[in-house]
Amino acid sequence: MKTTESLTILLVEDDANLCMVLQDYLELMNYQVLVAHDGEKGLETFKSAKIDLCVLDVMMPRLDGFNLASAIREINAQMPIIFLTAKSLKEDRLKGFALGCDDYMTKPFSTDELNLRIKAILRRCIRNGSLTEWSDPKIFSFGGFSLDTHNLTLSYENNVQNLTKKEASLLKVLCLNKNKVLARDMVQKSIWGETDYFVSRSMDVFIARLRKYLKDNPKVNIVNVHGVGFMLEVPETKD
Repeated sequence: MKTTESLTILLVEDDANLCMVLQDYLELMNYQVLVAHDGEKGLETFKSAKIDLCVLDVMMPRLDGFNLASAIREINAQMPIIFLTAKSLKEDRLKGFALGCDDYMTKPFSTDELNLRIKAILRRCIRNGSLTEWSDPKIFSFGGFSLDTHNLTLSYENNVQNLTKKEASLLKVLCLNKNKVLARDMVQKSIWGETDYFVSRSMDVFIARLRKYLKDNPKVNIVNVHGVGFMLEVPETKD
């Protein structure tokens, strides 16, 4: 069974800023992400790596997204493909679907929406038998704690703490990136869908609550990284 951590997405986007934002977000969602900034590099990367899904910009130098998709389809006719475009013309959408794309997103779009569409496509591929079974992990173990994101509980030895959905979501993101620094705005966009003063203050309240829930193991802590964000510090275990 595959988890998001074992899935590799090829992201081909010539806008460096957008590409960086999308890469950061998809990695935050625990995907492996390979990046290229033009169609030719994208095709080279596709040929040299095991890719599970492609996210392709349409308007790119050297080889546009449509031609890149055609080349990819010649190699793997079942490869899931999402097109990104600044155009909303009916003719372009029809061309994309005629090439066999699985979805088509017009810029600007929500990163959360992109993630949901990726998950929907992967589930459909699983049902069709074109991708090994994949699922989101529901249980996370760290530092003696067990986070159950389905039942919204955090357990440590015989103690069980009930969580709100946002508390569980926030702790899940931290668990997926334990011992890694996470940017405040990236976490806010992932959980709250936006970044502003009030969201930032709200997140601080949730972080404070989670710190209280983790007090049973003093070696596990959510630390502030000044000017950047947070990190879930968990002692590394020796095999």
